[in-house]
Amino acid sequence: MLVLGIETSCDETSVAVVADGKQVLSNIIANQLDLHRRFGGVVPEIAARRHTELIGYVLHEALAAAGKTLADMEAVAVTSRQGLIGSLLVGVAAAKSLSYALKLPLIGVHHIEGHIFANLLSNPQLAMPHVCLTVSGGHTMLVYVHDYCRYELLGATLDDAAGEAFDKIAKFLGLGFPGGPVIDRLAAQGDRKAFKFPRPLLRASTLDFSFSGLKTAIINAFKSQIASGEALPLEDIAASFQEAVVEVLVSKTLRAALERRATAISVTGGVSANRRLREAFQESCRREGIEVYFPELSLCTDNAAMIAAAGYARLKQDGADDLNLDVIPNVPLEVQGGS
Repeated sequence: MLVLGIETSCDETSVAVVADGKQVLSNIIANQLDLHRRFGGVVPEIAARRHTELIGYVLHEALAAAGKTLADMEAVAVTSRQGLIGSLLVGVAAAKSLSYALKLPLIGVHHIEGHIFANLLSNPQLAMPHVCLTVSGGHTMLVYVHDYCRYELLGATLDDAAGEAFDKIAKFLGLGFPGGPVIDRLAAQGDRKAFKFPRPLLRASTLDFSFSGLKTAIINAFKSQIASGEALPLEDIAASFQEAVVEVLVSKTLRAALERRATAISVTGGVSANRRLREAFQESCRREGIEVYFPELSLCTDNAAMIAAAGYARLKQDGADDLNLDVIPNVPLEVQGGS
């Protein structure tokens, strides 16, 4: 079955064609970084307007790259839950139009479920059940994946997501937006033990996360130096900050896996591309005898291939949605399948 996937939950306009939920025939992604960089973050209204401009072109390119036409499509899946409401509306409107005009089944997908399937696309050998850490600019979430489309939320961020903290620290240091890639590059040249920044909730019994206090601690520590015009040791700050985030993410995910006696961990979302995070997970999981999986880099950030794959599984399990499908910008993942 050929599923057309559409993803517009934030600032990436993406369309993909995926066969049988496994084979990616095309996955076109148009980002808006140049539009949002000067604001230091994504501006929702600008993102939504840009989606309306791009969606038709990206659709055409995805079909051409797959060597298919709209007549070949057998279903259309779209991100309808979790994201910026204006951005979600653009994608869902496009999907509904295609579903109605072509008489195709329509499947609404939760954005986090899409990220879970990004790892399944890259690693079909990934075992069920397993623990999945989704970590990005908007989300930091631990999920126990019981089986396809059956999830249990174990923990989530209480304030800033990890990727959001990367962006805010990068902005504070004058490094630009997005912060993740530039901090990753700087950290590779710095000493990750130079500063002992706090590890929020590391020893707490909960599997929830908190990164707002870490961000504030770093900003307060260096405000006086900035005010006096002193040069900041950017590489060391980046490396020490990154290490604090990585230690919390790895420690809590491993604890969840050990508590559930899971033999596998998957790490997904934009921050899963971070080199130090991958290295730390591989080292720790090797010691514990747990397999760890990451998506290929093209599937780490928001993309439509993961939405098409999740949509295929949803269609098989629950059937199609109707044209009353609505967008819900903030809804727990459990609503999509329970435990």
